[in-house]
Amino acid sequence: MASVRVDATATPLRNGYVLVAGGGTSAAELYDPRTGRWFSLGAMATSRQRHTATLLASGKVLVVGGGASVLAAGGAELFDPDTNGWSAVTGLDVPRSQHTATLLPDGRVLVVGGDSGSGNALSSALLYSPATGTWAATGRMGAARLGHTATLLPDGQVLVTGGRDSANGTVLATAERYDAMTGEWTPVGSMTTQRMGHTATLLLSGQVLVAGGFAGSLATDTSELFDPGTGTWTSQGLLPSLCVFHTATLLPDGRCW
Repeated sequence: MASVRVDATATPLRNGYVLVAGGGTSAAELYDPRTGRWFSLGAMATSRQRHTATLLASGKVLVVGGGASVLAAGGAELFDPDTNGWSAVTGLDVPRSQHTATLLPDGRVLVVGGDSGSGNALSSALLYSPATGTWAATGRMGAARLGHTATLLPDGQVLVTGGRDSANGTVLATAERYDAMTGEWTPVGSMTTQRMGHTATLLLSGQVLVAGGFAGSLATDTSELFDPGTGTWTSQGLLPSLCVFHTATLLPDGRCW
């Protein structure tokens, strides 16, 4: 890449390119996996780190929050692959970083929690409508979180797990589920292990595999499975090593790598 990056985002586009944005910089690049080449783009409006980048139904990418450090956070903007340009998205309620952004089945984006920019975790959530380019507040979580995960379930609800209650606070074992039809959150059973910096992967069975992360101040090699039908967690096997801020990818054969 042309820029050194930490906590950047990488978003596969519909045209086959991969958009890499931010990571302690405002710079953005496109990667072409067919040729192995990188192409520099115009910069974002602000330097971003620990932000989110969500591919919309239109093919555009919504980038939200992040900042020049782990605590700073800024607004939102859109990347248009047809022009390779950026445009501002106004109306984000407060600065956010270490939040989550989930594309819902109706095309809206659910933005949840995060760091307010001063180390305080947020319990608030927003819905972004690409059709109108506007934000709307929705129900608040039962717990303020940053560094959590958010997983879209087969029934259209969103499972949020773990995180911290502040930048240097307690790591959470709690989990809750968001219903886009009602805008309300419902607590589900707590995980067997508190986690932050973990992964949560939707399996072909509709269950969610949660693995690794910080269990308090130390990394863990444990994993567990969430069953949306019962709202319960079941411990799974140990990972080969302690893992934090890793990735987990569902393979076509159903295994998680």
